[in-house]
Amino acid sequence: MTEKLVNILLVEDDEVDIMNVQRAFKKNSIKNPLFIAKNGLEALEMLRSEQVPFPHIIILDINMPKMNGIEFLKELRADDRFKSASVFIMTTSNEDSDKINAYNFNVAGYILKPLSFEKFISSVATLDSYWKLCERP
Repeated sequence: MTEKLVNILLVEDDEVDIMNVQRAFKKNSIKNPLFIAKNGLEALEMLRSEQVPFPHIIILDINMPKMNGIEFLKELRADDRFKSASVFIMTTSNEDSDKINAYNFNVAGYILKPLSFEKFISSVATLDSYWKLCERP
């Protein structure tokens, strides 16, 4: 069976968190192409101008400058081209209002950023297992 690689867009403003995701991908031998946007506005511009191939998976932070994750989700879900992207929130926000807003925009999951790097690696490995199990048209 051949491994299906899907494009992943990481929308994250924190350089340390970006490096952690990249390191977690490497530690878990995740080969999926990873594209990075520093905020929601940059991500929308990249998507709409087709600077990145269609990302089947989007890993999204909530607390970002210029356009936060919830604002990005609202724009993303309003655009028919991107409605089928699976979005996983990965954030430090444990606010119920953020969780409710995210799920109202049909996110695939809401993950609190783990405090230790080992737990972070484990969280990314779980995500990898999940998207490998999912069938896409």
